[in-house]
Amino acid sequence: MIYVERVYQKSKQAKGRRFLVDRLWPRGIKKEELRLEAWLKEVAPSNSLRDWYRHDPNKWEEFKRRYFAELDQKSEVWKPILDDAREHDIVLLYSTREENYNNAVALKAYLEKKLKIG
Repeated sequence: MIYVERVYQKSKQAKGRRFLVDRLWPRGIKKEELRLEAWLKEVAPSNSLRDWYRHDPNKWEEFKRRYFAELDQKSEVWKPILDDAREHDIVLLYSTREENYNNAVALKAYLEKKLKIG
């Protein structure tokens, strides 16, 4: 299973190998608090895509299309997560307040599709 969790949530219910998938370190969080497997900032959307999107739900589908195109060009950054997901539960951590339209949610969908393909 692939879970998505906000780093600021008090109840960390999702169990599994934990990956921070944001480009920027979350404010006010100490590294040891997250119990990370890895911080994969390169898997986050590019700065230009993030600036364009700004968590606007009206841009969600286009954001995912552009983000997935970015991910297609750099499999070396998301492949470690996919490899772990084949054998373990994983947790994609993010920091934004937007719970439904963020890069971790999009990345989860992308990875789940890759898992189904093989």
